Amino acid sequence: MPDHVHLVVGGTHETSDLRRFVKVSKQRVAHALNTARRISPTWQEGFYERVLRSAEATDVVIRYVLDNPVRAGMVAKAEDYPYSGVLFWPEHF
Repeated sequence: MPDHVHLVVGGTHETSDLRRFVKVSKQRVAHALNTARRISPTWQEGFYERVLRSAEATDVVIRYVLDNPVRAGMVAKAEDYPYSGVLFWPEHF
């Protein structure tokens, strides 16, 4: 989406740290945009997280994320959105 991002990430190791992942990701994206395009993105404070405890719940959330551009009227089919994640979730198309 042009003004926000949805990610489905997993971390099952005892050292997995979502807060650190989000912090570092925001820093790296901001640095890349500022370096390549002189764009200074403004990130919202914090983030929203949802813990998924089953493969079925994960599939529902992945489908929701992939369908977001369709609901926004940006494309007719989720796979038409160039940043859709079709390469990572082909079984959902």
